[in-house]
Amino acid sequence: MKLGIMGLSQSGRATIFSALTGARSDQDQHGSIKTDARIANLVVFDDRVDFLSEMYRPKKTTYAKIEYLLPSEIPSSSPSRSDAGVLNQLRTCDALVHVVRNFRGMDDSHPSSERDFRRLEEEMILGDLVIAEKRIERIELDKKRGKKPEGDEHILVKSCHELLEKGIPLRNDPILATHPVLKGFTFLSAKPMLVIINNDDENEDKPKWDKIPDNIEMLAVRGRLEKEIVSMSPEEAEDFLEAYNIRESVLDRVIKSSYRLLNRISFFTVGEDEVKAWPITAGTPAVKAASAVHSDIEKGFIRAETLSFTDLKAHGTYQAAKKAGLVRLEGKEYVVADGDIINFRFNI
Repeated sequence: MKLGIMGLSQSGRATIFSALTGARSDQDQHGSIKTDARIANLVVFDDRVDFLSEMYRPKKTTYAKIEYLLPSEIPSSSPSRSDAGVLNQLRTCDALVHVVRNFRGMDDSHPSSERDFRRLEEEMILGDLVIAEKRIERIELDKKRGKKPEGDEHILVKSCHELLEKGIPLRNDPILATHPVLKGFTFLSAKPMLVIINNDDENEDKPKWDKIPDNIEMLAVRGRLEKEIVSMSPEEAEDFLEAYNIRESVLDRVIKSSYRLLNRISFFTVGEDEVKAWPITAGTPAVKAASAVHSDIEKGFIRAETLSFTDLKAHGTYQAAKKAGLVRLEGKEYVVADGDIINFRFNI
């Protein structure tokens, strides 16, 4: 899972990145903060993993992780070119976190969060439109040369073009947004999006917009305050959280939203060597879930010995749950559920 953090200059996207990564992250940072991309792998703490680790006492406990990318800034005399350069770095991401300013600027300017959101949204749509137009032109040229288009690509790209020409992001059409034929185009407006409204320290609320965009999630966050809190000791942080009525950190809120955006669930493998959480897409069959552990397990898949975490916790031990008939042997097509504990049987 990889999410890219975007936003206009002065939106506070770097502040939000720092608030997210100030704790429990493995960061890959190098060079100048402003000119080089920054990447952080954030640990997804899960009470179920803690419970399983306490039960099995493994040598190693591994939580799921999410990767967040803060693109490098692109020097340019034109703000629009700079924005386009930053956006292009996000094309390989699975989803986007769009940070929008909702605090007064250093020049005391008033924010217009909806206008700022629309500006970058239009940049994404325009960039996608150019990609679609170039591909259509190439296909049409090939047709004139006697080469027939293969499959549904031509029809699908034209459908994308029609939508983008109307100023509509591709995420509004789930079929186009997720179609495997279009995956290689890396359309930005097709990616799931979380919008973070970056408020000042005293403001907990979302601003009122004339039109809330379809198919996005929105969070109101006090970015500067959250950044300060993650640098404090646990005792100091607890006082600040209470004083500012912060019930859940921006990190935990964004991680939960990231899982929803990408339709992710977790299954678990357990044993004396390791207890591990494996994030997969909801609806994944058992044989494909096996490939997350190792490609050889997918190739030699026989059965998935499965027990739900809820049943294990209710019965206290794996053996007790098995005695109660709750451990199941599932085939390749079994759809893995969130919280499944799986022991894959395979032969290669």
